[in-house]
Amino acid sequence: MDYLELYKQWCEKATDEELHCELLSIKDNNDEIYERFYRPLKFGTAGLRGILGAGTNRMNIYVVRHATQGLANYLLNKYENASVAISHDSRINADLFMNEAARVLAANGIKVYITRELEPTPVLSFLVRHFKCQAGIMITASHNPAAYNGYKAYGEDGCQMTDNAATSVYNEIQKIDMFDDVKLVSLEDAVNSGMVEYVEDEVYTEYLKNVKENQVDSEICKKSNLKVVYTPLNGTGNKLVRRVLSEIGVDDVTVVPEQEMPDGNFTTCPYPNPEIREALQKGLELCDKVKPDLLLATDPDADRVGIAVKDYDGSYRLLTGNETGALLTDYIISSRIKLGNLPKNPIIVKTIVTTKLVDAICEKYGCELVQVLTGFKYIGEVILHLEEKNEENRYVFGFEESYGYLAGTYVRDKDAVVASMLICEMAAFYKEQGKTLAQAIDEMYSEYGYYKNTTLSFAFDGASGMQKMQDIMSNLRRNSPNEISGYKVLASCDYLQSISKDLVTGQEDSINLPKSDVLSFSLENNHCVIIRPSGTEPKIKLYITAVGKDKDEALKITESITDDMEKYLR
Repeated sequence: MDYLELYKQWCEKATDEELHCELLSIKDNNDEIYERFYRPLKFGTAGLRGILGAGTNRMNIYVVRHATQGLANYLLNKYENASVAISHDSRINADLFMNEAARVLAANGIKVYITRELEPTPVLSFLVRHFKCQAGIMITASHNPAAYNGYKAYGEDGCQMTDNAATSVYNEIQKIDMFDDVKLVSLEDAVNSGMVEYVEDEVYTEYLKNVKENQVDSEICKKSNLKVVYTPLNGTGNKLVRRVLSEIGVDDVTVVPEQEMPDGNFTTCPYPNPEIREALQKGLELCDKVKPDLLLATDPDADRVGIAVKDYDGSYRLLTGNETGALLTDYIISSRIKLGNLPKNPIIVKTIVTTKLVDAICEKYGCELVQVLTGFKYIGEVILHLEEKNEENRYVFGFEESYGYLAGTYVRDKDAVVASMLICEMAAFYKEQGKTLAQAIDEMYSEYGYYKNTTLSFAFDGASGMQKMQDIMSNLRRNSPNEISGYKVLASCDYLQSISKDLVTGQEDSINLPKSDVLSFSLENNHCVIIRPSGTEPKIKLYITAVGKDKDEALKITESITDDMEKYLR
């Protein structure tokens, strides 16, 4: 069925009043019809994510129902008595989409546990494990702009779905009609029959108990008088982050008032991503008045956290996800060594695009470093494999450069609640020594060298943009560079072909990781370039590692490499 036929079908069968009016409003706009119907939102390991609106290439109740019916069919084929946990964040229609998914699952005889209000993504991972569910659904688009919403699917281990599971669900979705083959029951009837059950408050208390079990020093915050400014960026972190900080002894917390309450419009931070200064601006303005030790900012679904720390001149410096992760790695390992509770054969996990500074830290302390593909589900899989061998206690910490961190094995996704707790504990540790986190990271650079990690995004919107992204990656595979900005390429890795090449010796080896559309180039002097299409947005991401004796030298190297790489992205 072509896009115009799909549009006509939707005009006939999409009875939701708001969506129907939206469809009629574009009847004479062929470009708009094409953009909405030229493809469906594909269900993958990240679930679904798209702009809100009518159409197969948009997030709406029909797309959510369709995906959930496919998930239901997958579960019914695989399990005798399946159950699913569902939650949502603060985004527009997030609670509606949660309820629609619950209606579909209940109509298919699948038990559903849903939350009474918005909750962080890591809580959904916890609920899957707590209730021993076979799947989970989190309605969220993470840090995307307000126009987006999404649908993250989880497996029975609490990780985001694996490639194989997501493919199986997608195949089930492909078999059914979006309108005629979806089963529905009213939410009221589903609740009354017991097929839908609301999560009680004591479950969240149990979640926080697990979070607090990952404190390194349970007393340090109580005596530090740590002062914090916190913003949940109008999302889900407000209650649980503040509660855990209070329970560990961080009592002086000032919340950014404009960003305290849930608001899917994100009026004060149009791009609610704690990686960028714009999202933290209101918090930084409050810091100028309150003068805290640090600023914490959790993204709307509270699985990632960004920080700004007091600098030498009293201003506030934003730390990158790589810097915060490296600091946490060093703090957790070194403190647990002193306390005598670091496990035998400890493991740190990071993604391939995360700072190589962690390699040096792990080497110093004798910790095994496991590197995985981009995506926190791969860190979760490492925990699962350790658990299968009764060795999950070896897992100490895992993180990715995009501000996602996890200590502990109680969930299988990044968790801004435990990360916020540990960041405050770490800040209290250094404060006791008369240091700020800015001083701590600078001392780390003095010891290891200045690792500058830069992530650049190149947007390619629309149907033509998707093709352009494919062409860029294909061209780089056919015409792999021998040098970048004057630095020889010593080795390359093609994670789609699962081949690594040593360009000095000519030796080729297999890469023992799942296939992924990623290319990496290791350069002279420990510099590195990695390029990959985003899994959730129409962007190509470029990751540059430049190592210099100081910040200025690393910055010059970064600029030079960036200029050279941009020719491949035109």
